Amino acid sequence: MRRVRHRPLFLVGLGITLALLLVALLSLVWTPVSPSKMNIINKLKPPLAFGLLGTDNFGRDVASLLMAGAWNSLSTSFLAVALGASIGTAAGVLTAIRRGWLELVVMRGCDIIFAVPPILSAMMLAAFIGGGRFTAVIAIGVFMVPVFARLTLSAALQVWTRDYVLAAIGIGQSKLRITWNHVLPNIASQIIVQVTIQLGLAILTEAGLSFLGLGLAPPAPSWGRMLADAQTFLGQAPWLALLPGLAIALAVLGLNMLGDGLRDILDPRDQS
Repeated sequence: MRRVRHRPLFLVGLGITLALLLVALLSLVWTPVSPSKMNIINKLKPPLAFGLLGTDNFGRDVASLLMAGAWNSLSTSFLAVALGASIGTAAGVLTAIRRGWLELVVMRGCDIIFAVPPILSAMMLAAFIGGGRFTAVIAIGVFMVPVFARLTLSAALQVWTRDYVLAAIGIGQSKLRITWNHVLPNIASQIIVQVTIQLGLAILTEAGLSFLGLGLAPPAPSWGRMLADAQTFLGQAPWLALLPGLAIALAVLGLNMLGDGLRDILDPRDQS
């Protein structure tokens, strides 16, 4: 706890992230107005003139759209990172066990995936299966696999040289058991930190996909789609772009601060 108290950026990042998660969860059971309810008579009302944050071009409550968009954007990003982290971590630890040809195949596969940006992947997937949450999750998740595979492989190879691992090998423990009992627990902190950092990137990517119409299909709100819808009204109603933009920036900032703080707290070399 002492190390946590001396990391104000971590506490701020944790607070921002928890607040956004609470808002996202709250939107599942309550929003000021139904996000899909239109009120054309009161369209493009500024903040406080009609509702807390005004209305969009269809007369929908912007505060409700932001709350519902938080759940859609965050849940899609969390699913994508969970997919990428699971596959990438599994590939990394298995490669550390086998090495040889498997390492060559996995690393070249990572290079190929890195060569195809997630937006391009989503466009190709959308051509076959259409846009939507599934397309966004797969496109972002697959792009995350090489990040976690390379991180896990590098960290696992270091653990495999430790004396306690060599001792476990000496007494006849299987490589899978050593991986489960010694390797994964010792690289878990690095994976957790990477998850928080990649979540910020996933939120940005999901917003970009939704902006291009490759994310959640309307009328499901998301921050990126709100930005896309606001393009036409930048001069007349700039808050329609400003508010979701600030939400995206706040989410990414909070997660990056959280990741940086976790990295400092979990670093065994830092005794402060």
